[in-house]
Parts: sequence; C-alpha cells; structure tokens
Amino acid sequence: MDREEKIRVLLADDHSLLREAMRNCIDHEEDMEVVGEAGDGEEAVRLCSDLNPDIVIMDIVMPKLNGIEASKQIKEMNPAVAVLILTAYDDDRYILGLLEAGAAGYLLKSARGRTVVEAVRTISRGESVLHPTVIAKLLKHALRTEVSPEESRYGDLLSAREMEIMKLAARGMSNKDIAEELCLTVRTVKAHLSNIFSKLGVASRTEAILKGLREGWLSLQAE
Repeated sequence: MDREEKIRVLLADDHSLLREAMRNCIDHEEDMEVVGEAGDGEEAVRLCSDLNPDIVIMDIVMPKLNGIEASKQIKEMNPAVAVLILTAYDDDRYILGLLEAGAAGYLLKSARGRTVVEAVRTISRGESVLHPTVIAKLLKHALRTEVSPEESRYGDLLSAREMEIMKLAARGMSNKDIAEELCLTVRTVKAHLSNIFSKLGVASRTEAILKGLREGWLSLQAE
C-alpha cells in the first residue's frame, strides 16, 4: 500500500451505528478515509473487489457470510488487502481461524475509537496488532500445520537482510526497534517489509510471520 497517500478503509459490520461511529473516527484523520461500508459478508467481498481498499475492518458474526469466510475470499481475491478484525469475541478458535484466514490482527469491540485508528496505522506501517499471548498460541498452532514442498520455498526468496528483519519481527520488535538493532532508518525497515510482503504474497506482518512459522524458516525464539 502506498504510504504517501491516504489509507483506504472499508468497514464491514452489520450494525449501522457501529459503522457510523467508525466512519466518524476515521474520517477525522488526515491520513485515512472510509471508501465504503458493508452490512454483510457477501457485500464486504464484493465491495473489496470494486473499491480495492488497503484495509478492511471486519466483524466476525455477519449475515450471509461470516467474517472468517469473507476474509478468506478477500485474501484469495486480493492478497494485498489487509484485514483487521473488530469483534466482541475473544475465543481462541475464532482468533486462530481468523489468522489462518489471513487477518492481519484483531481488536475487541470494547476498544476505543482511537485504538482502532492507531491499529489501522500500525498495520499500514507493516507492524502487527496482536497480543503476545496470541502470538504464542499462533506458534503452537502453526507448528501443527503441515507444509507442502512448494510452500517451503518461500523462505528462499528473501535476502539475508530481509530474513534478518523477519526474525526480529517474529520476536515482536517494532519497526523502530528493528531499525535501532540493525543500525537502519525506520523508512528502510518499512521498505524491506514492503518487499517481504510482496515476495511472500501477503499484506501484513502477521501473515508473513505465520507463513514463516509454518514453513520452518522462522522461529519466535531469540537467536
């Protein structure tokens, strides 16, 4: 996604009041804009195809198509779109299912509007919106998933510097921390992450880390 332009956001929730509240929060920000609203999962998939947003803020429980299935279809259609889940559910099964479906992160609906706005910015910078306990569960889940030989070649696409950045990202380090660790600028780290996402066919750090964990070329352990 182009960091110099406004972050294009699609809202997908069956509650019109929540969508209105989110639109009011986002439209007050100079660096982002709401480009569309969907009241059900099928409409979210269709609008994502028509409007090509950078980020979709998605509910889990919606009519016609739930958030997990809608996320899967959106990611299959356009891997460059990042999905941020905003939901009332924090059950592990939902969270892991959403991450497997390609979600970049999740927040509970109890979060303040400012928190959601900052989460959109965080994802647009290539950083994760996940609690550390979720990362730990993600690792356990990822290590139980078999990987095809074709998938395992993805790690070979990354340069030594890109792999170095991914290893630090998998340890939960922010762009700023990674930049300081490697004596780089934050802009350079962002550029490397953008290249990594492009090579791996993902739209977020969460997806990139999950792919690396599943394929065995990433570890959450300090090296």
